[in-house]
Amino acid sequence: FGEGFPPADPADPNSREAIQPQAGQVLFPDSSYKTAQALRDFNNEGLPVMIFANWRGFSGGSRDMSGEILKFGSMIVDALREYNHPIYIYFPPFGELRGGSWVVVDPTINEEKMTMFSDPDARGGILEPAGIVEIKFRLADQLKAMHRIDPQLQMLDAELEATDDTDQDAQEAIKEQIAAREDLLKPVYLQAATEFADLHDKTGRMKAKGVIKDSVPWARSREYFFYLAKRRIAQDNYISQLKAADSSLDYNRALNVLKSLCTVDWEDNHAVLDFYSANHAAIISKINEVKVAAIKAQIDALQKQLGE
Repeated sequence: FGEGFPPADPADPNSREAIQPQAGQVLFPDSSYKTAQALRDFNNEGLPVMIFANWRGFSGGSRDMSGEILKFGSMIVDALREYNHPIYIYFPPFGELRGGSWVVVDPTINEEKMTMFSDPDARGGILEPAGIVEIKFRLADQLKAMHRIDPQLQMLDAELEATDDTDQDAQEAIKEQIAAREDLLKPVYLQAATEFADLHDKTGRMKAKGVIKDSVPWARSREYFFYLAKRRIAQDNYISQLKAADSSLDYNRALNVLKSLCTVDWEDNHAVLDFYSANHAAIISKINEVKVAAIKAQIDALQKQLGE
């Protein structure tokens, strides 16, 4: 929780400094602009970026809309799209990433540079579990589930069907029992539905859906990201050289060239970093081969054009 302090208007003697409360874990126009500006500065300095994502969304009040929250939020997307160095988004323990704040740091903005990770105890998703339940499992759906699952309600439904239509008193008594049973079960079913929705936001599910690359416990996150950062710096350097040697190569094809040379577990950052260090000369030799092959292909293409 924080506060903003818009200054008084020096041209208006009646104006005063205002105090605007700002909730925690929420992006406001000023914090969004600062984030975008910091990303641009880091990019100009050639630095990799680590984002500890723990936001519940953007502030969407009328005051924030007039404060151009949409423009400043889109500036974060622009800064990430133009970023030329590795970006790591990490959900810290018990942190969560929700709503529009997920949208502006989604790795699909810059797939070559951005990677998302999460602590096993973190959560992520556009909607929070309570919101999912309100949309996907409304009261009518809960009542249907109760009558499908609960034995007592099934018994009361059978009694209601067996009751003669002319016996209004008996039907009313059974309906009252059904309503009382439904009221008793509503909190239980709502809690179960909320817990079920929460399971979809956990790290294991995010990894299964491919929205994060890996689950990284907080206790070993420093070591993990240390070797990952060093590996990506070296790897991106080789990829840049490969793309310069052969202009037809895109990022994925250049990466496949490095994969074909690698003799260790590709998912082990420490092992891959050691491989790059130990086989630097062999990788440079492969880059030179790619360059020679690209030049020969250009010469062959020119000769065919001249022959035509």
